[in-house]
Amino acid sequence: MQSTKINDINSAMRYRAAKEKPKLVEVWSSKIHRNGLFACQQINPKEIVTEYVGEKIRVPVGDKRERRYEELGVGDCYLFSLDKDHIIDATFFGSKARYINHSCDPNLKSEKLTVNNETHIIFVATRHIQVGEELTFDYQFDYEAEKIECFCGTSKCKGRLN
Repeated sequence: MQSTKINDINSAMRYRAAKEKPKLVEVWSSKIHRNGLFACQQINPKEIVTEYVGEKIRVPVGDKRERRYEELGVGDCYLFSLDKDHIIDATFFGSKARYINHSCDPNLKSEKLTVNNETHIIFVATRHIQVGEELTFDYQFDYEAEKIECFCGTSKCKGRLN
């Protein structure tokens, strides 16, 4: 997953403001995949929409959990790469951001923001988002031989997530 890494005072202030007054979003049934996250208010470009929150774990632990979740038939697991050594696992303990679905024509982008030496994964609007619109971003999965089919349904759909 590609992301922008930002680490400046203005971004830190924007992050704190977004934490104090978060955007109104809700989880509803999605046409893309099971559940999705939807805007309950208009959102402007460059506004921080939400943060990906969960348990910070090391990459090897994440690999083991992913296999274990598959064995247990958990279904969807919500693992997001934080840095080369860590993953955020939101599968059981996470924020609503885990329900943001993939789109080949997304309205959000992920960014990694460091505040007080702590890295956060945030989602920023790339364009105006209307009330009731599903929030999406490009997962940018690494290339793998086994393709994961895309169901975003946009005119720019590549037909796959990886």
